[in-house]
Amino acid sequence: MKRSEMILCQKDAISYYEKAGIVLTDSEKAGIEVADFGLNRVRNVGLQLVTYINTERVCAKEMVLFPHQSCPEHRHVDSYGMKGKEETFRCRFGKVYLYVDGEGKKEDIQAKLPDSKVTVFHEIVLLPGQQYTLYPGTNHWFQGGEEGAVVSEFSTRSTDETDVFTDPNIVRMPQIEED
Repeated sequence: MKRSEMILCQKDAISYYEKAGIVLTDSEKAGIEVADFGLNRVRNVGLQLVTYINTERVCAKEMVLFPHQSCPEHRHVDSYGMKGKEETFRCRFGKVYLYVDGEGKKEDIQAKLPDSKVTVFHEIVLLPGQQYTLYPGTNHWFQGGEEGAVVSEFSTRSTDETDVFTDPNIVRMPQIEED
């Protein structure tokens, strides 16, 4: 991803945090991570996030999804002696379409299919104030609704580098190119 695209996504993400009433420090604003998952289609498959804390036991993040932007399908597996990450998503603004293992068909979902491989279609819709907990090893992907979304994540230790993505073309850690 080009640095100019990353900076634009950071600026846009700040406006979403403000809509949700989430106050960030200048340092947090400057450090917003923009993940394009190595696909260079960040507005379709991507995620903007701030990590408040990530210790051996707990993690807290604020995530922004632009309209119809998807975080690609993945699962959290055993890493660093843990059974994989357990996480709770709480919608703060907008609408989130969350898809997990279980019953559901591709043709029945409300979200737009992302430009990455997905295999699970059990749909959970989260509106502001609603939350859902995912347990280790659960395949999942999620997408912002028509106006985008802001999602808080509360979890056990986050080890993004060990996530297993369904799409073999995904690269989790962003690589930024100078313009």
